[in-house]
Amino acid sequence: MNQTRLRPFIRAATAVALALVTGCVHMSPTGSAKADLGSWPKGCSPSEVGKRVTDNFLSRTNMLMGPDRVIHYSQVCTWYGALTFAQLTGDTPRQAALIRRYDGVVAPENAKLIPHREHVDYSVFGVLPLQIYRQTGDTNALALGREKADEQWKNPRPDGLSRETRFWIDDMYMITALQVQAYRATGDKVYLDRAANEMAVYIDKLQQPNGLFFHGDEGHFFWGRGNGWMAAGMSELLRDLPKDNPNYSRIMEGYHRMMAALLKYQDANGLWHQLVDRPEAWPEASCTGMFTFALITGVKSGWLDEATYGPAARKGWLGLVSYLKADGSVRNVCLGLGQQRTIQGYLQAKRGDGDFHGQAPILWCASALLR
Repeated sequence: MNQTRLRPFIRAATAVALALVTGCVHMSPTGSAKADLGSWPKGCSPSEVGKRVTDNFLSRTNMLMGPDRVIHYSQVCTWYGALTFAQLTGDTPRQAALIRRYDGVVAPENAKLIPHREHVDYSVFGVLPLQIYRQTGDTNALALGREKADEQWKNPRPDGLSRETRFWIDDMYMITALQVQAYRATGDKVYLDRAANEMAVYIDKLQQPNGLFFHGDEGHFFWGRGNGWMAAGMSELLRDLPKDNPNYSRIMEGYHRMMAALLKYQDANGLWHQLVDRPEAWPEASCTGMFTFALITGVKSGWLDEATYGPAARKGWLGLVSYLKADGSVRNVCLGLGQQRTIQGYLQAKRGDGDFHGQAPILWCASALLR
């Protein structure tokens, strides 16, 4: 990469280095940025950040949800990211600690922690045992994960979609990630076909002319994390979906339209906001992480033009890291909400630090940068 193209990268890194919360010390990028988006300021590399966030996860108690008090879906997503990161970096001690924690959850005395409802937020738990199987060969984990994936389609709707279909954009990570993981674990393309068919229908129903997605049938707003779930779900699916799949072109088209929109709405600090198209809305870390993951994956997979999207991916990562606290927790994360019928419902949503909704995507990004 020539010096002219490097200048915006250097300016972005310098700005982030000034944010005291990061601990990053600026270093000029060296060498080619081809395929890996360049080198990183000290303290901001995916390896350094991933270790901090993984250690934060390992130090935490379980986050539980619902009246039955089962493992929260956002913890599952964080755990998946941590396992992937540890494997990619060859970090055997952290990987072993993550696996031991899983073993404790599935031990007979803790069986009540495993979600069993037929609902996307509960079914996505299956991503975790499937990742454990892929790293350890644990056949009990494979059976549990595959059971969750098959339950999503055990009694499909007349149109072939899962009974868990709600037409909330959140679903397109919760359903897609589980089905793709089942394919990765088994090689059975039925899982890819399910996910691709579901994804294509959601794109047709919820993507708007500007490339972004309504939250759902009632929430006609471009909620940050909801759009983030969609961006991450499309990215995970496209990593494995063959080009001869009948839905491949439709999904890739929807992905490209969304990525083009994200370029328009990224702010000067590399962040995206609680409502993506509303610059007056507050910068929000979880959607920033999810969008950055989608951009990194696209650039490194060759789906996106590097010269156009590479700077945005790099800027997104550095902006996200600027929201990382010393203890490895991510700040300014929306704490969650259902579909809202007014803009104030989104703008006034509660936010906090260290919520697993924000911890997960920074680990996905670190893993994507290391692939």
